[in-house]
Amino acid sequence: MAVLTNVLTTHGGIDTVGLCHSVQVCVSHLFESLGIETEGVKTRIAGINHIAWLLEATKDGVGLYPEIKRRAIEKQKTKHHDMVRFELMLKFGYYVTESSEHNAEYHPYFIKRNYPELIDRFNIPLDEYPRRCVEQIKHWEQQRDSLLTNSRIEHTRSHEYASHIMEAIETNRPYKIGGNVMNNGLITNLPREACVEVPCLVDRSGISPTFIGDLPPRLAALTGRTSIPNCSPLKRLLRARKSIFTTLRCLIRTHRRSCRSTISSRSATI
Repeated sequence: MAVLTNVLTTHGGIDTVGLCHSVQVCVSHLFESLGIETEGVKTRIAGINHIAWLLEATKDGVGLYPEIKRRAIEKQKTKHHDMVRFELMLKFGYYVTESSEHNAEYHPYFIKRNYPELIDRFNIPLDEYPRRCVEQIKHWEQQRDSLLTNSRIEHTRSHEYASHIMEAIETNRPYKIGGNVMNNGLITNLPREACVEVPCLVDRSGISPTFIGDLPPRLAALTGRTSIPNCSPLKRLLRARKSIFTTLRCLIRTHRRSCRSTISSRSATI
């Protein structure tokens, strides 16, 4: 997500925003798992794709993190499906958007060759993603058959961002999304050339990302491990392209010199 959005934004020549489900479902999943109501809750999430952080969660001006962590500590006493993210929150202070399965891969603390017991301790399903892919393919096949045989197809709006973005731009009714955009100083302690995930306001003027400032230093350190590499493939691509063009220019010059030399020799012979 980050690399593709970076390339398209920087060199694609089209307006681009990267969209991911993890911001959309982060708060509802966390609160549901802890038995906390989401009504009236205000949140702010920022970072990079799959490693964005729930920086604030308040209700009526009161921070909810103390209660979230109290319940999380109790829940960690028994196995559940989100133990990696809860452990990260309890150690670093903030809940991360993407699933425990993915964050076990992103951080160097959970899947260790010399400590295989951590897999069981944090209930990490190493085969979850392949199993999910099998189930998704099965679902898509069933969906295809249903669409082809159903003569009365109904359209129900989902929580996906796309239709809301189009509506906001066309009607000028503001809508907030979690979007992946170029940093350019939005998160001040991550690289400016990185692609970051921040709250964005959408209206007729387009997509306007919001300023975040500094992430807490420990989160910037965790996030920076991935935000810096998300710039590197683009830089390598551009260096490779420049190298190719430089080589071609050299070959063309050499060929021209060779042609001129050959013509001169023939002329002298004549």
